[in-house]
Amino acid sequence: MPGKEIPQTIWGYRRENGRVGIRNHVIILPLDDLSNAACEAVANNIKGTLALPHHYGRLQFGEDLQLHFRTLIGTGCNPNVAAVVVIGIEPGWTGRVVEGIAQSGKPVQGFSIERHGDINTIAAASRTAHQFLQHASELRREECSIADLWVSMKCGESDTTSGLGANPTVGNLLDKLDPLGVTTCFGETSELTGAEMVCRERAISPEIGEKFMRTWTAYNDFINECKTDDLSESQPTKGNIEGGLTTIEEKAFGNLEKIGRTTKFIDVLEPAEAPSRGAGLYFMDTSSAAAECVTLQAAAGFAVHLFPTGQGNVIGNPIEPVIKLTANPRTAREMSEHVDLDVSGILRREMTYDDAGDALIDITVRTCNGRLTCAEVLGHREFVMTKLYRSA
Repeated sequence: MPGKEIPQTIWGYRRENGRVGIRNHVIILPLDDLSNAACEAVANNIKGTLALPHHYGRLQFGEDLQLHFRTLIGTGCNPNVAAVVVIGIEPGWTGRVVEGIAQSGKPVQGFSIERHGDINTIAAASRTAHQFLQHASELRREECSIADLWVSMKCGESDTTSGLGANPTVGNLLDKLDPLGVTTCFGETSELTGAEMVCRERAISPEIGEKFMRTWTAYNDFINECKTDDLSESQPTKGNIEGGLTTIEEKAFGNLEKIGRTTKFIDVLEPAEAPSRGAGLYFMDTSSAAAECVTLQAAAGFAVHLFPTGQGNVIGNPIEPVIKLTANPRTAREMSEHVDLDVSGILRREMTYDDAGDALIDITVRTCNGRLTCAEVLGHREFVMTKLYRSA
């Protein structure tokens, strides 16, 4: 495919398990909602650490509980994380998360509040966080192959410019990076409704295509079980409709533009499941809600996220940098502080898809090498756990 020469290397942090991260966070990770206050207190004590409060973790069961553990463990294992302090209300589940993160080889230690109380727990955890942060501060970036990069993608607040400009820009990048061995991921199960048969044909084999269809069908079955006839005001959203997308089918076909023209997906992942078939494009079963989707993809190990938006979205993530691009000139003008890349020149015929794809590759590599995204500069750290069931 024509275009500029693609950089073959990035500067990243090589972790103990061989993965390459582009950030160097020390996180304070609560097992459950009851531990949020203690985690935030530790992060307040030890400047430079990052607490990730959330609202779940008690009386969950079945697949909902498994997803909870998979998300927390995966978040701690993400290569953008240098070390982890885990705090939970009781030692059993806290230890399970610590053991899972320890498999990555990185420093991790857990603390339980029961029989110790907040003050003693915060003091002990703060001392460990202090040591972990100093350890992380001495780690240095090294030159790594671009094939070590894992990139996730999702669109948000889509409009007509998304399918015409921003999403094809991501697709152009994908078609150029996939032959280089970059691992990539798309999702948004509900947002493929109407284009699911076309998506199936983009699978690497009929078996993977059927695996995708089972995942998509399970979503529709869930809607029917809940006696919901449609997704009015959810798919498409009011913002989508204002932007000119009148049906979910229009939105779905625009969404699919993100996976390019030639790349085929090689497997279907559960939410927060790490890829295991090697380099290539993966589909992950996720919500179309921005913060939930990015949180799940970060938990699967993806290091940088591409987020095309039409009407404008402010999403960020605490550990996976989110690069936002738009082809909507109004959004680029009125929400410029949120836009990392303006590709509205596509609609004015001042920029080709190749030009836009090359520009996105450039800013992605710069972000991997240390450039802060707009979301990072503005402090957007949306970390939202996905919950499947009511609690027991």
